[in-house]
Amino acid sequence: MQMPRLSPRWAPYLFISPFLALFALFGVFPLLFSLYLAFQSWEPTSGLGAMQYVGLENFYFAIGDAWFWKSLGNTLWLALASGLPQHLVAIPLAVFIHQSFTRSRDFMIGAYFLPYITSSVAIAIMFSSLFSRDYGLVNLGLDSLFGMAPIDWLNKPGTIKPAIALIVFWRYLGFNLVLYMAALQTIPKDLYEAAEMDGAGRWQQFWRITLPSLKPMIYFGVMLSVIGGLQLFEEPFILTNGKGGPDQSAMTSAVYLYRMAFDFNDFGGSSAMSWILFLIVAMLTWLTNRAFSARRSAA
Repeated sequence: MQMPRLSPRWAPYLFISPFLALFALFGVFPLLFSLYLAFQSWEPTSGLGAMQYVGLENFYFAIGDAWFWKSLGNTLWLALASGLPQHLVAIPLAVFIHQSFTRSRDFMIGAYFLPYITSSVAIAIMFSSLFSRDYGLVNLGLDSLFGMAPIDWLNKPGTIKPAIALIVFWRYLGFNLVLYMAALQTIPKDLYEAAEMDGAGRWQQFWRITLPSLKPMIYFGVMLSVIGGLQLFEEPFILTNGKGGPDQSAMTSAVYLYRMAFDFNDFGGSSAMSWILFLIVAMLTWLTNRAFSARRSAA
């Protein structure tokens, strides 16, 4: 018996159907289910039949929850403290590596990119040891150089956020470095040669040629930093054992959503907060886009 032949018109859809099925199962369905849960009161241990429609009550609770706003403030602080320095350092560092290294350029890029592909759990464990009060190398270095007393970095509200910001900066610096290195390689060398013939120095070339040429990549990198910074979860979760640190000073919005769902068994409230966070991320992304659009129009 001869198998029926598939029309060539349907062949592409057949080949991408496994991806579409997995995306629908693990992408679309959880998204829609969380939107449905945002209007329900549900404790998962009671089963699906225990869901009760509560309308906008979960959203009202989220708006009036002091912990939610505190976690959002912590998230914004960490996003700014770790995200902005990444680009301020990655851009000149990329220019320096691009201009100063030829044979060992790939090695340098790989060394900076290594933290980004390293397990976040391993990174958090390593830095928890480095920031240890009694045996950490950070306190040992401060004591040797400045004679400072040991600092309990991870157990004080005033020091745990800078410590986490430093970890996030260290981890994602290499990712932004790769972005800017890729953009630098697309700038025609003729521009620099013409600038040198006109008497422009390195500093003038950077401001007049390199930086304007990097603007599209800067926009892309800043956008990723905004989105990723507002979803920061792994580093503060591991370093604080999922509890948010002393006085909840390191509890980001993503950590609080996790606690709402799995510590407090309030999946409805957690889903409502996640959609509020989504709207905040979308708004800040739009504002970032508007800011870069205004700069491009002015230029």
